[in-house]
Amino acid sequence: MTKVHEYSYGSHPDQHVKLHIPTGDRLPVVLVIHGGFWRSKYGVELAEPLAADLAGMGIAAAAVEYRRVGGASGGGWPRTLADVSRAVDALATSGQYLADGRLDLSKVVAIGHSAGGHLAAWLAHRPSLRFGTAGSIGPSSNWVPLRGAVSQAGVLDLAAAVAENLGNGAIIDMMNGQPGSVPQQYHHASPMSHVGDGAQIVCVHGDLDDEVPISQSQLYVEAAILAGDPARFVPLPGVGHYELIDPEDAAWTVCRDAAVAML
Repeated sequence: MTKVHEYSYGSHPDQHVKLHIPTGDRLPVVLVIHGGFWRSKYGVELAEPLAADLAGMGIAAAAVEYRRVGGASGGGWPRTLADVSRAVDALATSGQYLADGRLDLSKVVAIGHSAGGHLAAWLAHRPSLRFGTAGSIGPSSNWVPLRGAVSQAGVLDLAAAVAENLGNGAIIDMMNGQPGSVPQQYHHASPMSHVGDGAQIVCVHGDLDDEVPISQSQLYVEAAILAGDPARFVPLPGVGHYELIDPEDAAWTVCRDAAVAML
């Protein structure tokens, strides 16, 4: 039997996690991060069916909500990045409390779709972030490390995504500027900037995706492997953008199995 508990990791209404806790002890954890081009009209409800499916396999699954761009959400650079980092680290406090200490925080993986794929991959790169920046890890930080991440049609090269106008200006809105005007922000936030730090990322992408081109995954993995990272590219023939978050679709099974294999 799975229990679902909601807890906050900050004072804003969007800073919360819905933690699906199955029975059992020493539960591995998968963070599920929804997409929607970081925009406020898309929320954690996109992640909850996937979290429920993972919990049905005996895995604790944390569906993460975060501040997004637009409306009263107040997200964007650097708040969205800081939020997902805090959501991960809150597993050691609020999450562990609600799970009665049954979470195995040595086995944590992130999975995310589209913009959530960007955030999941970025979280796996946290150890390489410059100290004092959003999501970075200090010498005395109490942080929860990730074993890796699964990017489901993720936006992994933000500068290239701007050049391709993905999401009709969504990246510029998220980053509060063009790559040429705020280059350090783009370097910090783009997973492509951090290849070579050893992060384990599996990129699953449909070749019929008309929202995020498959080149975002392919070029990231090529660069990561060249830099010595254990990255892997999983193209799915005949698959578009949204099959990857349909619990009844075989594309989701590929993504789920990739995450489980890291635990």
